[in-house]
Parts: sequence; C-alpha cells; structure tokens
Amino acid sequence: MRFLSFLVVCLLASSSAPAAPRAEHVFIISFDGGKPKVIHETEMPVIKRLAAEGASTWTANTIFPPKTLPSHTSMLTGLGPDKHQVLWNDWMPLRRVGANVQTIFSLTKQAAPNSVTAAFVGKVKFRHLWLKDSLDLFDFNGPQASGGPLPGAATEIEKSVVPAQTVAKNASAYITEKKPRLCFIHFPDADSAGHKSGWGSPEQKEAFKVCDQALGQIVRAIEQAGIASTSVILVTADHGGTGKNHKEDTPDDRNIPWIAWGKSVKKSHAITTAVNTFDTAATALWLLDVPLPAELDGKPVTEAFE
Repeated sequence: MRFLSFLVVCLLASSSAPAAPRAEHVFIISFDGGKPKVIHETEMPVIKRLAAEGASTWTANTIFPPKTLPSHTSMLTGLGPDKHQVLWNDWMPLRRVGANVQTIFSLTKQAAPNSVTAAFVGKVKFRHLWLKDSLDLFDFNGPQASGGPLPGAATEIEKSVVPAQTVAKNASAYITEKKPRLCFIHFPDADSAGHKSGWGSPEQKEAFKVCDQALGQIVRAIEQAGIASTSVILVTADHGGTGKNHKEDTPDDRNIPWIAWGKSVKKSHAITTAVNTFDTAATALWLLDVPLPAELDGKPVTEAFE
C-alpha cells in the first residue's frame, strides 16, 4: 500500500509539473519583400545555409492583401486580417490594433512575466504592434520611448527606413548582452529597392545581399551569447512582389520563404505541410511553451521539428 501511495504521489507530481519549453530563445527574422525566386537568384550564403541545414519551404504564403503591416501583424499575432483588422499600411498614430488582439510578445509576457522580449525594426509603422507591457525594447534606429513623441516631423519619420546593417548592429549588441527569450528582427532594404527599381532588379539583389550579411551578424551574435544550442531561428518574409509593387493575389506576390534552424529542428528537411505567415506566431509560442489562444488562425509547424 505504501508503495502504491508513493507511486500515485509521483504520478500526480509529474503530471502537474510545467512542461519544459522546446526552445529557450526564439528569433524571428523577416526579409521585407523576400520573394523566394529572387532569393534563389541572389548570392545569399547565410539564408541558404540555414535552409540547407534546417527545415524549410519556399512556397509558404502570406495573407491577402500582401502588404507589410497587415502581413507582419498576422506574422506576430497568429491571426488573419479579418480578425486583427490591421488593413492599413502606414504609420497612423491615431489608429490602434483591436482591443482583443494580442501579439506573441504580450502573450509571452503573460505566461512568463520575466521573459525578455525585443523588436528591432526598419520601419516606423511597426509601432502599431508595440502593445502596452509587451516589449522590453522597441528599437527603431535606437531605443524608443513607449508612447513618447517621435523625433523629427511625422512625414520624415514615416518615410525613413533604417538599413538592415544598422538594425542588425543594434540587435546583435542587445542579443549578446540580454539574451532575449523572444526577439523579432526586420530587414527593410530589399522592399525599398523593389519599389524603386523592381523585384528581381540588380539593385534589389544587391539589397538582398546586404540583408543576408545582416542575418549573418545575428547568427554570430546568438553564437557569441552562448545560446545557439537552446535557440530556434525562424527566417521568413511578409510578401514577394511583381514589377515595383506587391498587391495581387498571385504566387509572385504571396509566396514567401519559411525556414527553421536550431534546437530540435529536423536536419535538411523539406517541409511539405502548407505554411502561412500566421503559423510563425503559433510556432514561436509552441516552442516557448506559451499557451496558444483558441482564436488563433495559425498552427505550429510541427513537421519542422524532431
């Protein structure tokens, strides 16, 4: 009887113990305008190495409309545009994300308040995704004050873009020092070049090369921080492009890469499951053992992991 009682106690204790997260750190890196066809045609050794070593698909899809802010909102909330209602694509200070919408940062903070969360972005419009008490650091060409005034005239700020090398430099220093649990990093250069010179143009390919070098900085920072063995890197994009824009419901505009690399990721695995950009949010939460809200449209891309 004593043995049976002891066994019951042990079973109850083990069942109530919190599950260990699949990863201690998750980094989401977005190549703005990252059309897979152009990436394949460009000298980008870092992203191609991560894809070859990890799990990847080059036919993931973004939402419609395939615009930067709506797409990234889906990427970082796990919701489709019909639920998050972010259909605008500019920095509009008077507009707010829906009251019931939560980002992966706010959900992570609710589950584990001491988690360090950060976002490093190249466009000011991402301030719309900076919800109260969700981020320890929001960096747009340097740390920003929550709710505080932005430097310079509104029109100048809206049009300004922080280059990938600066985004990566700021992010790398923070990663090395703070070792964030959840970190989002956005490289804008290829999108800017696409709008100016066209998707697949020599100018855009050069911008992609620069973004790939910036990705290399992030990978080195994770290694230097000593957390590579407990981290997962998710590399993706918000949309592709055709000509000098991205607005159509076509593979050229909606196909995006989706790459997982790091702890427990299957080696050299081609993902066959259909992947949407809102699955990125669900996968990040699943990796960190953060409960997934029932209303999420996204599903964890479990096929990518052992």
